[in-house]
Amino acid sequence: MRHHRLASAMALVGLVLTGCDSQTSESVKLETPAQKASYGIGLNMGKSLSQEGMDDLDPNAVALGIEDAIGDKEPKLTDEQLMEAFTALQARAEERLAEQNKAALEAGKKFLEENAKREGVVTTDSGLQYEIIEKTEGPQPGPDDVVTVHYEGRLADGTVFDSSIKRGTPIDLPVSGVIPGWVEALQLMHEGEKAKLYIPSELAYGEQSPSPLIPANSVLVFDLELLDIKDQEGDQEAQPEAAEPAAPAEAEAEPAAEQ
Repeated sequence: MRHHRLASAMALVGLVLTGCDSQTSESVKLETPAQKASYGIGLNMGKSLSQEGMDDLDPNAVALGIEDAIGDKEPKLTDEQLMEAFTALQARAEERLAEQNKAALEAGKKFLEENAKREGVVTTDSGLQYEIIEKTEGPQPGPDDVVTVHYEGRLADGTVFDSSIKRGTPIDLPVSGVIPGWVEALQLMHEGEKAKLYIPSELAYGEQSPSPLIPANSVLVFDLELLDIKDQEGDQEAQPEAAEPAAPAEAEAEPAAEQ
């Protein structure tokens, strides 16, 4: 399946690259909808292939393959040779991904080890780290409660990937319907409190990130405010979108929703 997807992506890029030998980038026109869409296809496929680790493909060879197919010419390579090449590229991409994931895990572990030394940071048995920014004596939610929260999520390097605070709209969500780090943290907080969470990747998304804004194996840092514990008599149901997995393409995610 992965080989077919790679081959299809390469073919789409080839459609855009056909004729690249005879035209410079300055001479290519991007005026009509078809021309703009063609550029968009190439741009998106190029990004996709780069993320797959295919950043050294030969555009002339890609164009040649498209030219031979369109011209109904005899392929210059056998199916066996092509499959061997695709397999080698896929293996290389998977190796690079494994190396990146390992590096991310090591970086996250180092970040949490240093962060645990800071005054005010509490580390639980699960590995969750948190510090209370504004303390209250309000009630604490249980696993079956629905809560209203404001939050801002960042990577360990400070990059913001989602923020209900910036949107200006808090969200309702079920305590047990979110990532494990949030499930634990919410039940440690009191209504009205503000906390900062430092969530290890294994208590967040691990290798299965729901968003390109969140790299695999990322430690997630949240500013979290527990605004309200919903009245179980009248407001037992959460907003539907808050309980569903977040998997955005370009828009900001709701990163606390569990996969």
